[in-house]
Amino acid sequence: MSENATIEINGKKYEFPIIEGTENEVAINIKTLRSVTGGVTTIDPGYRNTGSCESAITFLNGEEGILRYRGYAIEELAEKADFLEVAYLLIFGELPPKEDLSKFHNDIKEQSLVDEDVKKILDGFPKSAHPMGVLSSLTSALIAFNPSSVNVDSEEEMYNAIVRVLGKFPVLTAWTYRKRAGLPLDYGDDSLGYVDNILKMMFKKPSGEYNSNEVLVDALDKLLILHADHEQNCSTSTVRIVGSSHAGLFASLSAGISALWGPLHGGANQAVIEMLEAIREDGGDTKKYMAKAKDKNDPFRLMGFGHRVYKNFDPRAKIIKVSADQVLKNLGVDDPILDIAKRLEKEALEDQYFVDRKLYPNVDFYSGIIYRAMGIPVEMFTAMFALGRLPGWIAQWREMRLRKEPIGRPRQIYIGENLRPFKDIDFR
Repeated sequence: MSENATIEINGKKYEFPIIEGTENEVAINIKTLRSVTGGVTTIDPGYRNTGSCESAITFLNGEEGILRYRGYAIEELAEKADFLEVAYLLIFGELPPKEDLSKFHNDIKEQSLVDEDVKKILDGFPKSAHPMGVLSSLTSALIAFNPSSVNVDSEEEMYNAIVRVLGKFPVLTAWTYRKRAGLPLDYGDDSLGYVDNILKMMFKKPSGEYNSNEVLVDALDKLLILHADHEQNCSTSTVRIVGSSHAGLFASLSAGISALWGPLHGGANQAVIEMLEAIREDGGDTKKYMAKAKDKNDPFRLMGFGHRVYKNFDPRAKIIKVSADQVLKNLGVDDPILDIAKRLEKEALEDQYFVDRKLYPNVDFYSGIIYRAMGIPVEMFTAMFALGRLPGWIAQWREMRLRKEPIGRPRQIYIGENLRPFKDIDFR
């Protein structure tokens, strides 16, 4: 392979270095393009063909259905690791030895207490406030209680900031849910595991005891692992670009939550349930909606099938489908919405139209089913996604700061008016 790429502009040729990643990804390094050409730039709406950084965290190959964290296959991590192990791996680069993992968990528990004044902020929101808006605001508010900036060159300060946010964020998420549900706020139980404690903080009734359910804990653990990072997506890129201005960790995470809120990003599993509810209200005829999905002239879209990144299959869906089946069996849920989901899944997997186009159920389809079966309201789905994505955002922010990446500053192609004289108000 040539070590350079040649670009010809108006008859003049310019050479730019080709760089290659460890998984043989090839890119043209055009960081000097504008300076050497006297102002020429590129345009790539949505940055679909533009690498914004070099990263050692996540490898994704959508054509072959591959997802790896720090070189470890997602299938193996979901089977053999728990969420905190994966969080440590993403953030610090290696799987933790037993003693390091134990310290990590203990340090997170030590930092899980949230200042009582945060409750006053939460009280200011009406019950109708969307959980993602509340969660973004509360995360940003943590800055007020931790005003000193993190010295990224200090491993100790960086570590303390990481365990602090990993300790407090599940509390804020659970409180956001309980506020909306009209339940008193609940603190965690240090005797429980990280994921089990999340379920306890969310679902413990004031008048009863919390009983762990291993099937639900395992399912949520896997969901959080599968959502922990996904390369340079919208919210992750947001965290990195906000952090590139040297904004603090909490501020950058708050921005990431807002980006995740959008229905084209983190709201996909919510869209699945809303689609299923619409099908039920229309009589529950899944075959009718399968036909509508295949009709090019029909605006209906089958949510939760196929993926804009994975062109073959979503490797996360294969893993979480097993958990979805286990959760439904364990809970014995009698829900017409979930019955419709199971029929759609069966018909899509057997329909040649969907098979030929590789429109298989994706992770959003199954995560929506699991959350619904657990009793998590649809408005909380994206907040649960944020809970899983948290270590990925932290890892990406940390990597960006340690690599001393320059402040993000995309270019544009101006298409507005040319220079024109100012018109006096009487002549407009």
